[in-house]
Amino acid sequence: MRKNLKPFGLLLFFLLLASAPLLAQETEEAQQTPLTESRAKLFMLSLIVGGAVIALTASVGAVCQAKAVSSACEGISRNPASGPVIRLLVIFGLVLIETLVIYALLVTIIILMMKWGQYA
Repeated sequence: MRKNLKPFGLLLFFLLLASAPLLAQETEEAQQTPLTESRAKLFMLSLIVGGAVIALTASVGAVCQAKAVSSACEGISRNPASGPVIRLLVIFGLVLIETLVIYALLVTIIILMMKWGQYA
């Protein structure tokens, strides 16, 4: 499992490095623009972040669910008598994994529905 974390970490690092200019401070001319243009940029950035958050959590949740089901099938094939107990634990684990993905969806919806500019 650790072999898979290194490429993922490098990819995440380079994505954050590439997005650093998006968070850079603007010039004074750009700061004097109307509030609506500033809100539009912030809303566009929130769309990008919201899409990235939900894509990342959905993909990680799918990988975790696949690993859980795979391990449960291996456990049941080794010891068929423990099938009902393993099945119950796997269903409970899958519910918790899916709950985390739903929480990420709710956070993304909250970010997208926020009224930018009223809090500045």
